Amino acid sequence: MGFMSQTHVSMASQLIREWTGIQQFPSATQTKLLELLGKLKQDNVSTLTILVMGKGGVGKSSTVNSLIGERVVAVSAFQSEGSRPVMVSRSRAGFTLNIIDTPGLVEGGYVNDQAVEIIKRFLLNKTIDVLLYVDRLDAYRVDNLDRQVVRAITDSFGKGIWQRGVVVLTHAQLSPPDGLSYDEFFSRRSEALVKVVRLGARMKKQDSQGSLPVVLVENSGRCNKNESDEKILPNGTAWIPNLVKTIREVVSNGSKGILVDKKLIEGPNPNDRGKILIPFILAFQYFFVVKRIQRAIKNDIAKESKPMWELTSNSILSVN
Repeated sequence: MGFMSQTHVSMASQLIREWTGIQQFPSATQTKLLELLGKLKQDNVSTLTILVMGKGGVGKSSTVNSLIGERVVAVSAFQSEGSRPVMVSRSRAGFTLNIIDTPGLVEGGYVNDQAVEIIKRFLLNKTIDVLLYVDRLDAYRVDNLDRQVVRAITDSFGKGIWQRGVVVLTHAQLSPPDGLSYDEFFSRRSEALVKVVRLGARMKKQDSQGSLPVVLVENSGRCNKNESDEKILPNGTAWIPNLVKTIREVVSNGSKGILVDKKLIEGPNPNDRGKILIPFILAFQYFFVVKRIQRAIKNDIAKESKPMWELTSNSILSVN
């Protein structure tokens, strides 16, 4: 028994490795990240599970690698993505970070329902604290397919997932087209995408406590750096601490993490739904059907003229 529990402990420790990748960041980034993790622990958050979703080829895996500070997920421009989700777990000073990378949700111009099902099954009994919805800043168009992808995520995990959502736009180091300023281009692109999320998730204005945060990311090794050697965006923001800061803000916004249980995955059991309705159906039948029939019968009896044999027997008696 002692041997079994020891084995179990060692297996658990193999799964959640020490977050050594954080030491690969420049010291300025390390300081900011450790400060943000400290704030999460002050908020009584000791485990954070981040789900990364979106279409294929948008930079989901590269973003996971950038956040962890290690090449934990294979990335190749010439190969299709893995067909199964991957969870990477790292711990640091009593804090555990889980990041779940997922396959792209589109195949042949349509949402791949099988990929969605695989992701849902993989997430069974896990709580999603943050959803990173990843797309590219340099994709200039938003179309119906984007809306379908958002709808597939919403149908799978509920509208509440977007209160825990962050839109991540990769390939952020670009020169905007048509002489637009960088800020104006980013503003237009993010507005269009947030609008599609709201439409796809069927969100009303009152559904979200604030607007969906949009964060820029540049995973390329050619990314510009500041004097502290931190990777920066064209507007000078050190993007890794900025992404983690936004994640922390989402976790602290008062909404709840999404527990992916069997009920959420399979939807309400049609049999259970029927059972709940039985008392209402019986009551309806009694008050609106049975009562009405009883009333009709009573009225018919009251109105009914007496039969001939009864009249005849009465007249015979009176004669006698």
